[in-house]
Amino acid sequence: MGVTAADTYRTFATREAGGVSPVYERLALAVSGDAKLLALIERLPPAKRQPNLLFGVVRLLGGPVEDPAAFHAYVLANWPAIEVEIQRRATQTNEAGRCAVLLPLLAALPQPLALLEVGASAGLCLYPDRYAYRYDRQLLGDGRPVLDCTLTGALPPSRLPTVVWRAGLDLNPLDVTDVDDLAWLDALIWPEHAHRRARLRAAAQLVAADPPLLVRGDLVDDLPAVAALAPPEATLVVFHTTVLYQVPQRRRTAFVELVRGLPGTWIAVESPRALPYEGLPEPPGAGLNTVLALDGKPLAWAQAHGQAAAWFG
Repeated sequence: MGVTAADTYRTFATREAGGVSPVYERLALAVSGDAKLLALIERLPPAKRQPNLLFGVVRLLGGPVEDPAAFHAYVLANWPAIEVEIQRRATQTNEAGRCAVLLPLLAALPQPLALLEVGASAGLCLYPDRYAYRYDRQLLGDGRPVLDCTLTGALPPSRLPTVVWRAGLDLNPLDVTDVDDLAWLDALIWPEHAHRRARLRAAAQLVAADPPLLVRGDLVDDLPAVAALAPPEATLVVFHTTVLYQVPQRRRTAFVELVRGLPGTWIAVESPRALPYEGLPEPPGAGLNTVLALDGKPLAWAQAHGQAAAWFG
């Protein structure tokens, strides 16, 4: 028997929302035991059953997510409109905070860098050189927003990278100057995370002032052509953060084979369920559920929004 919608929502509550979003933890647990809502969710294609997608659409439409009973009533009353939005959208959380986890690797590479993000959404993670960082109490850079991250097992970087080219590849790239696109990015931020909403607005202003190259395309079919545009004098860095769970297994395998053969460096921050590795140590704390890897070698556990990273001992 395959994974049911109830399993998906229960797992989301415990592994992803637990300790990070009490509202979504409570809501996902309620949905996992709600036969009427599960029946609607099970009618969706498997890729459209994600809790983040349903919850984000309800927030986008102005529905309630704090009270499970009100959520239940709203979804049942508005399912046709909710279903239309679910079918046309995808989870495209674009969290600039993830740059804080990437930075120790980016700063250590031969400079300058040419950044190519797979699953770039609106491209907010393509500006690691423009943000400021606070690793515990150590501040690096003078940009905005300031990205906070707790590092264990590694020293904070001492410099920002030099980026001379930045591009993103996405099936549906978003435009931070488009009101609807920005509203969708806001709706995907979890209810309690007001600091992330402020960060989204600040990062969106930065990107709007100097837009990256965003290419609509597939991570396998179109990656080589975009990579070929990078200036040859720069270190090409192909990276992705929490993207591969949306990609079918056959395409994931093809992508890994492809990216390993490109000239340059590959950085991945993915769930080990989406990109497995042998011999991973146990994560040292709650919420550390993605793995930071360099050229296929796992290096650290990281929190999904870049709040913390724990290097392997």
